[in-house]
Amino acid sequence: MKKLMMTLMAVVFAIAANAQYYNIGSSSRYTDSFGNSTSTHRNQYGQTTGTSSSYYDGYGNTTTTHRNQYGQTIGTSTTYTDNYGYSTTTHRDAYGHTTGTARSYTDSYGNTSTTYSDPYGRSVGSSNSYSNGYGNRSTTYNDVYGRSIGSSSSYTDSYGNTTTQHRSNYSGTSIWSY
Repeated sequence: MKKLMMTLMAVVFAIAANAQYYNIGSSSRYTDSFGNSTSTHRNQYGQTTGTSSSYYDGYGNTTTTHRNQYGQTIGTSTTYTDNYGYSTTTHRDAYGHTTGTARSYTDSYGNTSTTYSDPYGRSVGSSNSYSNGYGNRSTTYNDVYGRSIGSSSSYTDSYGNTTTQHRSNYSGTSIWSY
């Protein structure tokens, strides 16, 4: 029985180690000294799929405008962050309709836990982000049942430039999913 259990565990670890991850694109972001940022999003072929421009007002509020590859606005996000590490982001489509929210908590080490909700307040997933303190950040995304659905890896240099690589557990996923 012990040998059978060891064999089963070895099979499970082998499957996990060989799990398929799909490159779904990358993002490059530049943040200025005022907290404003511009991001360019590309698919797995390096083609630009859109941009995001963020404005920070200095009071903990950030407004982001998302545009497709043709420059057309496809949505906005507004984020409020308090002094205790909590933030709430509301996403809206091009017509101003709420499409979902994200509630995050960032601890004193730069690690962030986020829960995502649909327009009706129902949970649709979560993410956990870990920062190593050297400009590297790793994020895992989970569905509503806690199963991993994707991940991203970011590096921020000393000039405020961030490069992010997005991966999905499923092929055909849009970069805008993350």
